[in-house]
Amino acid sequence: MPVMTFIACRMFEDEIVHIIENDDQIKNLLVIENEDSGGLTGKLDDIGCKYEMVSESDITDLVEHRKGDGITIIIEMLELALHAIPGNLKDVVYAKAREMSEFSDGILLFYGLCGNVLAKVEQDLSDLSCPVRILKEDNGMVIDDCIGAVLGSRDAYLEKLTSFKGVGTFFMTPMWAAHWREMIVSAGLTPNADDIKLSKFVFDHAGYKTVAKMDTGLYYEKQFDPMVEEFARLFDFNIIDMKAGPQLLVRCYEQLKDEVI
Repeated sequence: MPVMTFIACRMFEDEIVHIIENDDQIKNLLVIENEDSGGLTGKLDDIGCKYEMVSESDITDLVEHRKGDGITIIIEMLELALHAIPGNLKDVVYAKAREMSEFSDGILLFYGLCGNVLAKVEQDLSDLSCPVRILKEDNGMVIDDCIGAVLGSRDAYLEKLTSFKGVGTFFMTPMWAAHWREMIVSAGLTPNADDIKLSKFVFDHAGYKTVAKMDTGLYYEKQFDPMVEEFARLFDFNIIDMKAGPQLLVRCYEQLKDEVI
């Protein structure tokens, strides 16, 4: 049975846990220990999922020992701060994929275009010994970002944006709610997310008046509602409810699984 590797932005923690929780073909789960793995492993603990924490230096021997016993999934979570400099994000993702290809049968990148730096990643890494895939829509287009992923397509994303008729709307998934301070700094919206007065000035200047609370159907972030309410209160935003879901990510996983089994 294959070894599949997930190289992932932390914003997709919930969707990764959902995939793992709902695939009984996964028999071995290895999580690479780093400063960004704690959120994922905490959620795996909450659902009673067994996993092993491993170092990058030990991964090759551990994978060889487990081959043949169901699907083995290796997960490496990458830091959110990589988004601050898209070129750095590209360099790190490409380097990690090359490293992981040495013992993987397939690699799934839990990323979108991310400033367009990952648009050609599949072509650029086609020389590797295993397929490298990125999150894509049904039509084969790479998704824009984590919001577009849970909305399902670029068209759905655009439809939501245009439905607000020019009113700036901040899309907030559970992971965005948990990490909005870090993300707005990485996105260059403000140099200091704890300076609420400055952040509010930036949001007001950009025309933001609403926060869309995106119900993905995944409830691994226990404080989603109060976190969105706090955000809305800080910036005087109205809250609207929006439906989303992990279907696109599950489909991308299933497609890679079919490719490598």
